[in-house]
Amino acid sequence: MNITLVRGDITEQDVDAVVNAANSSLLGGGGVDGAIHRKGGPEILDECRKLRASHYGGGLPTGQAVATTAGRLPARWVIHTVGPVYAKSEDRSGLLASCYRESLRVADELGVASIAFPAVSAGIYGWPMDDAARIAVGTVRAAQTKVQDVRFVLFTEDAYAAFERAVGEP
Repeated sequence: MNITLVRGDITEQDVDAVVNAANSSLLGGGGVDGAIHRKGGPEILDECRKLRASHYGGGLPTGQAVATTAGRLPARWVIHTVGPVYAKSEDRSGLLASCYRESLRVADELGVASIAFPAVSAGIYGWPMDDAARIAVGTVRAAQTKVQDVRFVLFTEDAYAAFERAVGEP
């Protein structure tokens, strides 16, 4: 597996699948979620509504992942995963790691060779960036997957630097 870091916009990545840091409603939101829905177009929201109606009426559980079309994005698929909200008083790192494992599991089911991840939970959900990066990189490195190209697409210089440090760790 090849792991690369990209400073940029995940909606512009020419990969088989992009991962959406979704909220449990699957109906769009802010940050990465909002950008993917806006740029990908109504096809993504239509499929998310159908998934909600048929399987996830109460919302997609934290740490799980599900795929939809990518609409107008350069990717073929969007893999939606719900990250945990950071809590100092509770270790939720297993749920964050599950987001990456489950996204890769869905990617394998779809036959994905290349995937782009954002820094799940490190935005509005408040996860400290250095910790989020260590969990993301460590989980992806340990994963048993057929995905060949994993990109972490980071929007800010601080996020990029945190992931660069995590990739440099053994």
